[in-house]
Amino acid sequence: MLVSPAGQQVEYVPAIYGTRERVVQIAPARVSYEIVPAISRTIYRMVKVDDGGDSWGWRVINGRKVLCKIRHKARYERVAETVMVQPERQRRVVSPAEYESVAEEVPVQPEQRRIVNFPASYQTVARRVLVREGSSRWRQVRIPRHCRF
Repeated sequence: MLVSPAGQQVEYVPAIYGTRERVVQIAPARVSYEIVPAISRTIYRMVKVDDGGDSWGWRVINGRKVLCKIRHKARYERVAETVMVQPERQRRVVSPAEYESVAEEVPVQPEQRRIVNFPASYQTVARRVLVREGSSRWRQVRIPRHCRF
């Protein structure tokens, strides 16, 4: 006896994804120029300001006022002078390219669809079936090797 008919069933297997990392350039290499300021230094020197020499002046010596010749030494002063050691210049600056690691999801195996066929299922069922109508009469039956008539 047929329990269930034959048929088909569709099974879906989802896609499998993996992660792949790769390095991506996010900014190219650049060349720029910057100005380096001049380097200067302050030097201190002793400079003769006055040669000195002689002059005349009044002095009191032993209670008397006397005109005297007065000697003056040479006079020096410290003078600051700024000297350029290195002039202003332009310097080339190279900035390297910038890279970044990026993770992206990639399919490893695509989605799959499978059709599964399944057969019909049958089962043996015991039934009582009327073969013929019953009767109530006597009948002669022969049994081998039993009473002989």
